[in-house]
Amino acid sequence: MAKIGLLDLEKHFAFYGAYHSNPINILIHMLFVWPIVFTALLILYFTPSLFGFPPVEFSLFGSHVALLLNVGFLLTVIYALFYICLDFKAGSLAALLCVVCWIGSSFVASRLGFSLTWKVVLVAQILCWTGQFIGHGVFEKRAPALLDNLAQAFLMAPFFVLLEALQKFFGYEPYPGFHEIVQAKIESEIGEWQDKKQKLIP
Repeated sequence: MAKIGLLDLEKHFAFYGAYHSNPINILIHMLFVWPIVFTALLILYFTPSLFGFPPVEFSLFGSHVALLLNVGFLLTVIYALFYICLDFKAGSLAALLCVVCWIGSSFVASRLGFSLTWKVVLVAQILCWTGQFIGHGVFEKRAPALLDNLAQAFLMAPFFVLLEALQKFFGYEPYPGFHEIVQAKIESEIGEWQDKKQKLIP
């Protein structure tokens, strides 16, 4: 069943999909979006714990890991809950990936230390963002969604590429007819954008 308002998956997916209709651009985003999430959590590992909460400590692969309840943790919870509310099945998988990224990034960051982590993050972020801008400029021939709606683009990007992969490789739909409905909305939005673009040409 379709949802409305903030949880309107059709609206969110159509908005993001209108900026990502080229197959090569979609593939580029599939490759680079989740690494952006992971490396963002890497550097956020070094933010202070919220409200003085003590770290959660345990062993992973024989190594000690301290999970900090900080900004990275808070963003992980927000993203995970938002995705589950959008669609329980795919959202649960996305939430699991968010948690895995948080735990994995905590493990890596604690091993590397801040002096090396920020360099790794900088290189990875530059590489991933450059790849996506190339995808838009060369293949999509349309500016990224974040230039029109920063919050929605950042929130939806990880879920969009996951849902796109689930649909492409497994034929998954949140509910029957979802893909057909959204595709029609995407084509409509692309048509409106092309009309506006034509009107701007002298």
